[in-house]
Amino acid sequence: MASFFSKSALGLLVVFYLAGTGCSTSRVTAPPRPEYELNFLQEYIIPNNTLFKNTPVGGLSGIDYDSVTGSYFSISDDRSDLAPARFYTYDIRFKNYLIDSVLLRDMHYLRNQENQPFPPFRDDKPGSVDPEALRVMGPKIFWSDEGLRDLSGKNPVLITPRIFVADREGNYEGSFKVPDILQMQEGERGPRNNGGFEGLAISPDGKYLFASVEEPLINDGHRAGLHDSSGIVRLIKFDIRSRKAVAQYAYQIEPIAHPVIPENGFRVNGISDILFLNHHQLLVIERSYSTGRITCTIKVFIADLEHAEDISSIFSLAGRKDLAIPKKLLLNMDDLKRFTDNIEGVTFGPKGANGDPTLIFISDNNFNPLERTQLLLFELKRK
Repeated sequence: MASFFSKSALGLLVVFYLAGTGCSTSRVTAPPRPEYELNFLQEYIIPNNTLFKNTPVGGLSGIDYDSVTGSYFSISDDRSDLAPARFYTYDIRFKNYLIDSVLLRDMHYLRNQENQPFPPFRDDKPGSVDPEALRVMGPKIFWSDEGLRDLSGKNPVLITPRIFVADREGNYEGSFKVPDILQMQEGERGPRNNGGFEGLAISPDGKYLFASVEEPLINDGHRAGLHDSSGIVRLIKFDIRSRKAVAQYAYQIEPIAHPVIPENGFRVNGISDILFLNHHQLLVIERSYSTGRITCTIKVFIADLEHAEDISSIFSLAGRKDLAIPKKLLLNMDDLKRFTDNIEGVTFGPKGANGDPTLIFISDNNFNPLERTQLLLFELKRK
């Protein structure tokens, strides 16, 4: 059964919000310019009240193009609260090189080792997941669980971030061995809560799966600050055949983009997704959010792995900016002067009008009526 959204039916739902440009930090010398540029083409919105196969379509935290079927895959970060953890397949139909409609094709529950859907998060019911990213390769799906570090109750809940392997219907086929440094613990080490595996990328040769940690590990130093950030996160390189980590790389994140209102409100900046451009360049999405603002600040960088140093043996990256891989700013979406929501996924789209590749970004609406599921279409052009 399919659910169809036409462009005309959704026209009234597309709302443009004027967002201020992000503040910039003065530099002694201008940063190097990337050899690509991103040109905005279109915004397309999937309505928040969409239901498909008795599940709410929302919380879409990842998107990937499936070259076998020509369809797209998106994982929901619903922690089995509104419906069991799941992913969707759908077609994006284009007309005159722009998105004309979205056709939902199927929905599959993600299943555990017992071939059962994952239960919701509850202290007395272990085995839950927080799905965040998904990539497709041949008959397999790789998807990440961000884990949980909840020390607020009588019984601490510690779930180490994981990467699962599933078939195209969501059935469990195994998992990757996560490095010890990413084990969730009560002490001053390991991942922060809600700061685990947020992005996944498959190398062009199909041999490696990269996982990005959203925020610095506790032992790696401070989170992103408002005016300056020494925050360094880890990119984990896994061998797909052995499902073991073979290297780790350091990546320095940007400061929080905007002040928080009130000052003690929530703020965050970290990596929300990654995607390979070629064998050594990685597209990295950094998402900054500050309480008091409606929009998120989304910055897209190109990171270079060609001469990256393996930091697997280093326990703490605090103060080690010298180890960070080079990166160049490709686009600050604040500069588009339009509303940008919680962008959490990116994939390649079809060729554009000029024959250049396109990129499709997707936002997670958090099942919040004030947020939206955006598909943002860009042309990726080499200068």
